[in-house]
Amino acid sequence: MREAEPGTRKGSELERRYPVALALYAGLAVAAWFTMGEGTVVLFGRPVELRVIPVLILGTFAFRTVMALQADRIRRGGK
Repeated sequence: MREAEPGTRKGSELERRYPVALALYAGLAVAAWFTMGEGTVVLFGRPVELRVIPVLILGTFAFRTVMALQADRIRRGGK
């Protein structure tokens, strides 16, 4: 499917891809949680489980996806 202008997509296309993206992020987070070995690292002076780090990274990607959809809705007029 070709885009009208580079870097732009129709709002309905973004809304259609949104649940798929969040489901993939959740699936990757679950896979990372169960495949990472147990262990701890010291982060800012506190011990943190090693498997939490990729889950947090995937969470930031999911948050960015949510914000992108909200920004698109605002640009389109608040629908």
